[in-house]
Amino acid sequence: MPKVLPRRTAGAFASALLAATMVTALSHNATAADDTLGSAAAAKGRYFGTAVTASHLGESAYAGTLDREFNAVTPENEMKWDATEPSRNTFTFGSADQIVSHAQSKGMKIRGHTLVWYSQLPSWVSGLGATDLRTAMNNHITQVMQHYKGKIYAWDVVNEAFQDGSSGARRSSPFQDKLGNGFIEEAFRTARSVDPDAKLCYNDYNTDGVNAKSNAVYNMVKDFKARGVPIDCVGFQSHFNSASPVPSDYQANLQRFADLGVDVQITELDIEGSGTAQATNYANVVKACLAVTRCTGMTVWGITDKYSWRSSGTPLVFDSNYGEKPAYTAVLTTLGGTGSGDGGGDNGNPGAACTVAYARTSDWNDGYNGEVTVTAGAAPITGWSVTLTFPSGQKVSALWNGSPTWTGDVATVRSTYNGSLAAGASTSFGFTVMKNGNSAAPALGACTAS
Repeated sequence: MPKVLPRRTAGAFASALLAATMVTALSHNATAADDTLGSAAAAKGRYFGTAVTASHLGESAYAGTLDREFNAVTPENEMKWDATEPSRNTFTFGSADQIVSHAQSKGMKIRGHTLVWYSQLPSWVSGLGATDLRTAMNNHITQVMQHYKGKIYAWDVVNEAFQDGSSGARRSSPFQDKLGNGFIEEAFRTARSVDPDAKLCYNDYNTDGVNAKSNAVYNMVKDFKARGVPIDCVGFQSHFNSASPVPSDYQANLQRFADLGVDVQITELDIEGSGTAQATNYANVVKACLAVTRCTGMTVWGITDKYSWRSSGTPLVFDSNYGEKPAYTAVLTTLGGTGSGDGGGDNGNPGAACTVAYARTSDWNDGYNGEVTVTAGAAPITGWSVTLTFPSGQKVSALWNGSPTWTGDVATVRSTYNGSLAAGASTSFGFTVMKNGNSAAPALGACTAS
């Protein structure tokens, strides 16, 4: 994935999808999970995966959300060259092995990421001459792939080998500069010789629509297929924000690559923003994949906003507290799912659950009062949190019986004195909203219990 920090998404969100009647009753059952992202995708013949960091697997909410929602994983950094071969011929697989073992125990697909990339290279690689570099590249591919042979569904063999901009040229790198254009073909041929059963992919960013960079990749793939160079799939990273939105020709671009005879995969999806605008963009990406027969799966680049490489842009479908965002619901619905997940992973209190319902309790020209009722499930709880996404323009002037934190138009409200509830017991919190010309109801998210 690219290391340049992205630009923030603009804070204006469309409110049409949040429109509701003046007296609204919304509910979200945090335990009625008859579908998840992974299971809904599987029903469509696809996977829905996430990037995973080994050091977070010990966090119960992280692992619980991973295990519940996803059916594929990509190690975020643990299989890159600096992690697996920090010094020449000294291989370290411990962190990557942890992810692979966890995924295998849950029956998840595993994408290997990445074998040859210009970034996150240990310094010894860049210092090699051409002959040594060729030997080192092929040895690295061989040793890493042999270690995981039979365990990896697809490998990103070469990552980000083309420049941005209008040139369509190859990116300067030790491999390009010293080995020339042929290094990509050589890497794929070596990879095929090591593991004939793994899918071999080329992966890049800013190739999501038809442009000079994607055209250059397209021409390479077309040439490879014509000459019998082993390539099975092309990965589209799909990092989006307000300055780089989902392109209008996204589906058509995926389709033209598929028409070359390769699978296409959305490999590092994240979309900055929140609320309805973010949800709509996520839904459009999923729709595009579902419309292309050879789009075999989608991977979001992380589980929770808390650990995202773009965390300030809140780009994922779970917020920093593992609550389901509107984007989660949009993805699940687009996949044909009907469940809600449990909104918070394994939070250390097995059986803890809660439901929430919203009602508008009073209304006047410039504002309204709303009330959210929180009800414990079949077991007592000691705390709760609820997400609310307010329509564009509305401002909350007061909130009581709860402690809010804000990310754009999204409030995460946590219990204060009223967190402990007996099984089946209820409490509530309320708020006053200034309409500012928009009388739509807020969108009620998941209730997370502890």
